[in-house]
Amino acid sequence: MIEVILLEKVGRIGQIGTVVKVKPGYARNFLLPKKKALRATKDNIAYFEAKRSEIEAANAQTRAAAEKSGKTLDGKKFTTIRQASEVGQLFGSVTVRDIAELLKAGGFDVERQYILLAAPIKTVGVFQIPVRLHADVSVNIALNIARTEDEAKIQEKTGKAAKSRETAVEDKKAEAEINAEAFFEKPPEELAAPAEEKAEG
Repeated sequence: MIEVILLEKVGRIGQIGTVVKVKPGYARNFLLPKKKALRATKDNIAYFEAKRSEIEAANAQTRAAAEKSGKTLDGKKFTTIRQASEVGQLFGSVTVRDIAELLKAGGFDVERQYILLAAPIKTVGVFQIPVRLHADVSVNIALNIARTEDEAKIQEKTGKAAKSRETAVEDKKAEAEINAEAFFEKPPEELAAPAEEKAEG
């Protein structure tokens, strides 16, 4: 573990100006190169204290920009066409990298680590994906993964995966059988009515 001083709020790790212990890899690969923290040396801590007001003002601007971008991005729908089996299993998967590319194509330059995808998506359907634009600004986007443009339109209307052709046919058969049974099967009271009427006559 190494000690760093945070130059901005970072998730659950700490607030701006906090000295925290983190794993070396996390510091080297993310915090330090992204200028989110400095090694907590005596000189760097003194530098932070001298520049605290400027750093906090810069962070406030970054947050305001994230909130502005978030208002445009929140709830936005993105569609990707992928090959998949008849039952909707993707031949491959949709990853954070793929989502970042979709966002970029849509005019939103969001770094991959801010796309909060727990695991690659492996089926067609409509998915809500959280995106963290700033430590205090999170939004959700809708990701529509379909096999064709027509299927994507169906899924956008229903909010869920379109049924495969085979499943749709089976559903229609089942519905027809249920309707037929409802038509030919009469309640006992209906069957008894004619006999009662005859007796009365």
